[in-house]
Amino acid sequence: MKPVCQAIADATGRPTEYLAASPVGGGCINDAQRVETSSGTYFVKRNRPDFQSAFEVESLALAELADTRTIRVPRSICHGTADGQSFLVLENINMGPPRAGSQAAAGRQLAALHHTYGEAFGWHKDNTIGATAQPNPRTRSWIEFYRDHRLGFQFDLAARGGHTFHDADRLLGRLDDFFEGYEPEPSLLHGDLWGGNIGYTTEGQPVVFDPATYYGDRETDLAFTEMFGGFGPEFYQAYDEPWPRHPGHGIRKTLYNLYHYLNHHNLFGGGYASTAQSMIDELLAWK
Repeated sequence: MKPVCQAIADATGRPTEYLAASPVGGGCINDAQRVETSSGTYFVKRNRPDFQSAFEVESLALAELADTRTIRVPRSICHGTADGQSFLVLENINMGPPRAGSQAAAGRQLAALHHTYGEAFGWHKDNTIGATAQPNPRTRSWIEFYRDHRLGFQFDLAARGGHTFHDADRLLGRLDDFFEGYEPEPSLLHGDLWGGNIGYTTEGQPVVFDPATYYGDRETDLAFTEMFGGFGPEFYQAYDEPWPRHPGHGIRKTLYNLYHYLNHHNLFGGGYASTAQSMIDELLAWK
């Protein structure tokens, strides 16, 4: 841990000596620790050496989200490689249970974040969704972007792994059907907003972390909040109050969460493939 402490010292200008560390659970991609030092407490994520580029891009995403001044994210301190591992050092934020009004605040703040617009869909860097590559070429058409660089990319990964989804090409050819009367704008997204990537400070302030940021349809963030739960009615009410969702979001929720089920299949296998196939069948049966 000494090289990590030296990197902290170099980034902060404060002498930093290692004191102690304790593991932090909840993730399945990185090894995470809360590290006590002479200059303060830090949250440190580590992975294999070739994960360094992912940590670099995560640091850039956190900075871009922070610059919006809409919803809190951990401040990135430094990143690098040491002792045969890559690392990312973040501000340590003491978390607690949500308080009355915490989820409503999260909904309002997410809506404010989504009002940050880009000139095109995508981002200036490719990044990762979990441990899977996520390409973000800047694209004027949302349907083209989502077809080629989200669903199509995941279908291709699955095929290379030996699994072909029935009627995948047919679904890709029908994406226009799900956007009648709706033209998404390129909103700044968290990109991986499930219940495990949001927390609350001991004062009840929302904090989001582990982003897979890009500019896309705001409904993609909202769809993923429903995939594993953890967000109550007050969250959605507070989001919709300043900026109601388009009436077609109900079917697009399935379209958008299909991306995550495909990614979970490509990462973990298990029953995710059968769920993804059922979602494809449901989408093609719509209308």
